[in-house]
Amino acid sequence: MSAQLTRPLAEQLADDFGDWQPLLQAWAAGPAGRATIAAVDARVASGAVVYPPEPFRALALTPRTRLRVLILGQDPYHGPGQAEGLAFSVPSGVRVPPSLRNIRKEIARSVGGSALGSGSLVPWAQQGVLLLNTTLTVEDGRPASHARLGWQALTDAICIEAARSPAPVVFMLWGAHAQAKAPLLAAAGPQHPVLQANHPSPLSATRPPTPFIGCGHFAEANRLLGAAGRGAIDWVLP
Repeated sequence: MSAQLTRPLAEQLADDFGDWQPLLQAWAAGPAGRATIAAVDARVASGAVVYPPEPFRALALTPRTRLRVLILGQDPYHGPGQAEGLAFSVPSGVRVPPSLRNIRKEIARSVGGSALGSGSLVPWAQQGVLLLNTTLTVEDGRPASHARLGWQALTDAICIEAARSPAPVVFMLWGAHAQAKAPLLAAAGPQHPVLQANHPSPLSATRPPTPFIGCGHFAEANRLLGAAGRGAIDWVLP
């Protein structure tokens, strides 16, 4: 897999995304989707280095019918070789970024395991944890560079669809960008718990009003899933 986006988005959308396919196709066929696809593909055609190579990978790895937890990030990592289409995750062997180091610290604090190790969150995705960024692409060295290209229409639709699940889904909203989606979930009902805390970035992870370090979200998610008969997530990473 290339470390940057090379395949046009329109071509990638022809891939198999299982039960997310109708939602993706509806978005791609509408004016918002067409505008976003054209804008991102135009940036690539102009020579911009865009990450990740597979912006829809989270949907490919986590079918809607297996969804148990949805974790919202902001936009992909903007350094070479980091972004792999899953919020907060980096490929195995890549140095773990600061936000992910704090995630590992909180896992070790609340459910066990080591604070050190791999940065790949693929094992979570395979257990039904949708790792979704609010913006799905970014340019090299330019954080939030694609935040105004219209990705929110798609990520809003994904959140709404997830909240329609008849089985409980735990939503984890870390930081202001993720928490801006909270109103979309408000009508979903109490069967879908929404856990909120500061972003795990070193700039905010230990600060008020709701520090990420100490939030206990991983243990709480397992308690909620267990109470609903949905089983626990193995959060401990190698």
